Amino acid sequence: MTTPNRQQPNRQQLVAKLHKALRATYKPVDPDIQSPLLDQVLYACCLENAPYDVAEVAYKRLGETYFDLNEVRVTTVAELAETLHDLPDPARAALALRRVLQGVFESTYSFSLDNAKKHSIAHGMKTLEHIHGIPPFVVAFIGSTALGGHFIPVDLGAMQGLLLTGVMSQEEYDAAKCPGLDRFIPKKAGLEFGSLLHQFGVEVLTNLHGASVKKILQGVNPEAKRMPKRGELLPLPVPPPPAAGKDAQKAAEAARTAAEEHRPAGPQAAARPAGKTPLPPPGSGPKRAADGSVVAGSKPGPKPFVVKPNVGRPVPVKPAEPEELAPPAAKKADVAKKADVAKKADVAKKADVAKKADVAKKADVAKKADVAKKPTAGKLPVPPKGAADKGAADKGAADKGAADKGAADKGAADKGATKKPVTADKPASAESHKSSDKGASAAKDKGAKPPADRAPSEDRHSDDLTRRKPR
Repeated sequence: MTTPNRQQPNRQQLVAKLHKALRATYKPVDPDIQSPLLDQVLYACCLENAPYDVAEVAYKRLGETYFDLNEVRVTTVAELAETLHDLPDPARAALALRRVLQGVFESTYSFSLDNAKKHSIAHGMKTLEHIHGIPPFVVAFIGSTALGGHFIPVDLGAMQGLLLTGVMSQEEYDAAKCPGLDRFIPKKAGLEFGSLLHQFGVEVLTNLHGASVKKILQGVNPEAKRMPKRGELLPLPVPPPPAAGKDAQKAAEAARTAAEEHRPAGPQAAARPAGKTPLPPPGSGPKRAADGSVVAGSKPGPKPFVVKPNVGRPVPVKPAEPEELAPPAAKKADVAKKADVAKKADVAKKADVAKKADVAKKADVAKKADVAKKPTAGKLPVPPKGAADKGAADKGAADKGAADKGAADKGAADKGATKKPVTADKPASAESHKSSDKGASAAKDKGAKPPADRAPSEDRHSDDLTRRKPR
C-alpha cells in the first residue's frame, strides 16, 4: 500500500494563509509618521523584538531621563540599558541607539534626518543604509512608514515565525534574509501585514508554546517544522562562514583594517565595515547599466570622498644663499663710502630744519609788528594818563564847591526860621513844614540835595494830596 504524494504549498499560498490567520488573531497598529524622521528611527530601535506599548513607554522614558540627544550619544551602553530595562533585549537596543546617533552626528554634525525625505524613496533608503550600525529592521520599518515604500520589516521573532510556518528556509534563516516576501503582499496591505507579523514575532519570542502560536501554525501549515520541546527556544541564526581562498582572506583583512582606521570615538563603538564611510551622494557618478557596467559616453561623476588624517603640510624652507667673498680692502672702502653718504644726508637734513625754523621765526615777528601798527576796530584811543588825573581833580573841586554852597543856603534858611516869631493863629508845625518846603525848593533850584530831616517819598503825588495846607 502506497501513501499518496501530498504536494507542498508554495510560498505565495503560505503567505496568504499567514496573513489571514494573523488578521483573525491580532489588530494592526498605525505608526506615527508625523514626528521627525530621526525620532522615528530611534523609536524603531526600541521597537525591535518588543511590543508596541512597551517600546513607546521606553522611548518616552529615554526622552525624560536625558537632556537631549547629544547626551544620549555620549552615554555608555550600560547606562542606556538601565534606562531601557523593560525591553526584551535592552543592551541590543541601547547599542543600536548609540550607533545611530553617532553615525548621524558624524555625517551631518547635527541630529536631523529630514533631508532623507526630500528626494526619492531610493535616496532615503541609501541615506539610512549608510548610517553605521543601524539594524536592517529599522531601515525596512522606516522605509515602509515614513518614506512610504513597500517593505516588510522582519526582526528575529518574525524570522522564527516564518521559519516555523515554512515560509523561510533554514539557509535563509541563517543568512537573516527573506527575499521576495514583499512581492507576495500587495502594497496597500504592506503596513497591515508588517504590523501583524511583528506582533506574531513578539509572541513567538515570549510564549512559543502558547495557544495563539499553535493556532496560527496549525492554520497555516500543519506539516511545518517541528516545534522544540517545552522550555526550549529555537536556535539563533548561524551565519555561513566566509568564502575560502586567498582573495577572500585579503578582502576580509582589508575590510577589518579599514574598519579600525575609521572607527568612531567611544568605548562601545563598533568597528565600521568597509564601504560604509563617507560615500558620495546617491545618484552621483557616471551612468550605469542594469548589470553595473558604465554606459559609454556618460560624464564621469565626482570622486568618492575619502577621509584623510589631518596632517599639516611641512613649511618649505629655502636654504640660505652663500655670500660672495670680497677682498677686505674693497669691503672697507664700501663701508666708508656708505658712512660718508649717510653723514652728508644727516648734515643736509639738519640744515634744512634750521632754515625752516628761521623762516618761521621771521614770519612770526613780521606778523606781530603788523598787528601793533593797526588800531583795533570799534575802540577809542586811550588818552594819556596825566590828562585823566587832571580832569578827575577838576571834577572833584566842582562837586566840593557845590556842596559848600548848598550847606550855606541850608544854614541861612534855618536861621531865618528860628528868628521869625510864631503867631497864635498859625501852629508851629505848619511853620516848620513851610520852612522845610522853602528849603527843599531852594535846594532843588540850586541842584543841592533836599534837607536831611525829611526823606524823599517814592510817590510825589501822594505827598501833595496828603500834605496839610495852611489856613
